[in-house]
Amino acid sequence: MATRASSPARPSSGRSSSQTRSSGGRSGTSKGSTGSTRGKGGSSRAPQKRPSGGRPAPRSRNVLAILWDGIAGLVAAGVRSIGTTASDVPPDLRRDGIGLGLIGATFILAAEFWWGLPDPVGGWLDIAVTSVIGMAAYGSPLLTATMAWRTIRHPETTGPAGRQVLGWLASALGLLGLVSVSHGIPAPSTPIALREAGGVLGFISSSLLTDLLTVWVAVPLMVLLTFYGVLLVVGIPIYEIPARINEARDRMPRRPERPEYGLDEEAYDTPIVRDRRRRARPDADPAEDATTTSPARGRRPSADEDSVVIARAPRGADPASRAGTDLVDIDPMAFDTGPDATPVPRNRPATAVAAAKERPVTAGLPAEVTVNQPVEVPDDSPLPQRVEQVGDIEYHLPEMGTLKAGTPPQPRTPANDQIVSRLSEVFDEFDIDAQVTGYTRGPTVTRYEVELGAGVKVEKVLNVSKNIAYSVASADVRILSPIPGKSAIGVEIPNVDKEIVSLGDVLRSTKARNDHEPMTVGLGKDVEGGYVLANMAKMPHLLVAGATGSGKSSFVNSLITSILMRATPDEVRMILVDPKRVELTAYDGIPHLVTPIITSPKKAAEALQWVVREMDQRYDDLAEFGFKHVKDFNKAVRAGQVAPPAGSEREVRPYPYLLVIVDELADLMMVAPRDVEDSIVRITQLARAAGIHLVLATQRPSTDVVTGLIKANVPSRLAFATSSMTDSRVILDQPGAEKLVGQGDGLFLPMGASKPVRVQGSWVTEQEIRDVVEFVTGQMQAAYRDDVTAPAAAKKVAEDIGDDMELVLEAAQLVVNLQLGSTSMLQRKLRVGFAKAGRLMDILETRGVVGPSEGSKPREVLVQPDDLDDVVDNLQHG
Repeated sequence: MATRASSPARPSSGRSSSQTRSSGGRSGTSKGSTGSTRGKGGSSRAPQKRPSGGRPAPRSRNVLAILWDGIAGLVAAGVRSIGTTASDVPPDLRRDGIGLGLIGATFILAAEFWWGLPDPVGGWLDIAVTSVIGMAAYGSPLLTATMAWRTIRHPETTGPAGRQVLGWLASALGLLGLVSVSHGIPAPSTPIALREAGGVLGFISSSLLTDLLTVWVAVPLMVLLTFYGVLLVVGIPIYEIPARINEARDRMPRRPERPEYGLDEEAYDTPIVRDRRRRARPDADPAEDATTTSPARGRRPSADEDSVVIARAPRGADPASRAGTDLVDIDPMAFDTGPDATPVPRNRPATAVAAAKERPVTAGLPAEVTVNQPVEVPDDSPLPQRVEQVGDIEYHLPEMGTLKAGTPPQPRTPANDQIVSRLSEVFDEFDIDAQVTGYTRGPTVTRYEVELGAGVKVEKVLNVSKNIAYSVASADVRILSPIPGKSAIGVEIPNVDKEIVSLGDVLRSTKARNDHEPMTVGLGKDVEGGYVLANMAKMPHLLVAGATGSGKSSFVNSLITSILMRATPDEVRMILVDPKRVELTAYDGIPHLVTPIITSPKKAAEALQWVVREMDQRYDDLAEFGFKHVKDFNKAVRAGQVAPPAGSEREVRPYPYLLVIVDELADLMMVAPRDVEDSIVRITQLARAAGIHLVLATQRPSTDVVTGLIKANVPSRLAFATSSMTDSRVILDQPGAEKLVGQGDGLFLPMGASKPVRVQGSWVTEQEIRDVVEFVTGQMQAAYRDDVTAPAAAKKVAEDIGDDMELVLEAAQLVVNLQLGSTSMLQRKLRVGFAKAGRLMDILETRGVVGPSEGSKPREVLVQPDDLDDVVDNLQHG
């Protein structure tokens, strides 16, 4: 910081420290002399305070200050030498030290947010700045550069430092508050979302105003706060605003407009327009108009001069039309004017000009860029209706024509070609030897293939991911390095013109026609335009998660509708759990249901326990008849190869697949977490061979809902857009879902796959669902089972046992099997306290399982392991 002019009372900076001490001692008052402490030599001089190192600190500090001021003066002189408006700034007003600090901050911020500093410095700086000001951090270098420019060149306009601090703070609170409101006011508990919004400053202003007032009042107040901060920074009083506006209006240049065209002279000073002007004014002299000189364009070349005219779009035209206008050299004597005032070359036929007019904008795509065609186009050819015998009913599956077709795929649009150009510009700006070699357009995103030159690291492209997102104006850019099966990097960018993937197109695809499994469902389309289907029997269980509005419920509808379109009630039965009570009501009464749609979380827990009992029964049959999978068992039953034991009245029937769909797992885990988790874990561990499969969906993928046991036994995952990277890791065990764009855009990770596949989920309308449900319910009524949600029969329990029956049974089994009546053993094995373990031991004593207490010795066990069943029965029935 530059040193201000010294006051007369201040000692000169050139004086030595000893001289300063001496003068100070001589000029001191008697009071100062009296207060001084004498040393051994009788000196009256006060002892000097020294730092712990024994060296005087002021000298090194002065050297650093002088060095800083010198560098700041040189830099500021160079900045002020630009132009003539700031060449003479009074020395007493200069703030060169502050300006140099702002310049340094500008370079550091630009290096991080525009080019990317290496970790860990870059990572910590990114977290620190974005946590405070959020997404405004990417524009912070421009802000600090502007502040440095004004501080060095025009310090007199900045006013006192307090006004600048208050002005910038007010502007930041107002502007970042608006950004925070637009992002839903993320709280500090979600740091990633907070950094992608308005940061801590934005949260403070937005949350305070919206909590005290409504959003409709808070937003105008934050706009006024921003405006007030700008006025403080520039130093304009409020009462001067009208005068400043009028002054600016008077300084605006005014040009005479042509009434017949409405644009200025320069914009339409071309041979075509001059020809129109001549036809509009028949009395004008053509020779005079031909030699008219425009101030901007100069004299028009004559016919015998070797000159050209550059044909261009008029100023003020639409950017799209300007982008489509080629800059070509045109000989003014080589053209005639057609009836529509279009220049037609004399040496070129009119058909060539017409072809040039019809040339698409995408014709400028480089030849080395390959546009990959979709893997499969929709097939609308009708499918034969399938008819099956279900009991005494001839059951017809719904016709595929019930489901409508989606948007036809487009392998290439002008928007894709524009993004290719922007990607190439980013690589050129950062001097990266990389080239876009092709792209594949999907329904929601387009994957651009980028090949690197020799010796170029993949990290170079990854480091400019934010710049790529800035260039293509999209925050949802996902980089795949590499593309599976290719030596190329994939840059996935959302399409501005998305396509709708219809469930009908997926089920009419070639894959679906060749797959006759009843549990095959249509998921959607991948990035390459291929249809994605999944056999639920091979999952064998699926976890679906995503934030609100990400497309989770649409996927559940597509899954159920796929089953109704492809499977009969004898092939697939379903249990639908809908704690929200509104998501799955459209399927009420379909013949595939085992029980009415379950909306009570408590009944849902009971239904899961019934599924466990059903699984055990199926395994008993598989073990009895010697089969490993229910599919093989069903084939043998239909072939008449399985017969019940002699004398048994049981009729052996094929087991249908049982599909359990839970639309909101979080509601079940809130009501009965232990029972639900135990049932889910037991089903997912064993139910695959029994033909029982689970689909667990939730919009809250937290660890208390999707526990470690559930994740370990549900191998297939489908993640839609999440609000944070943490949620993505809970679902997929890797990031990526936070970059999805929502509305059905998902990452599908089936069992055994190493990387997820990006899929645009299929869409089925409510009207199509109603038509399908009406068709199937019109043929067959649902046959519900009464024992699915029925609570277990209440058993009479002794008063001393109460609700601890399970613990008592476990304690009896441990004591009898181990032949050890130890209270401390029960504490360790059952994880209960000393009082609970002692009470369990007393209950066993009253039932004759163990003997009386013998002090610190273990109790005597009175029952042998062979009699354990009788002991358990006695405990259960009193």
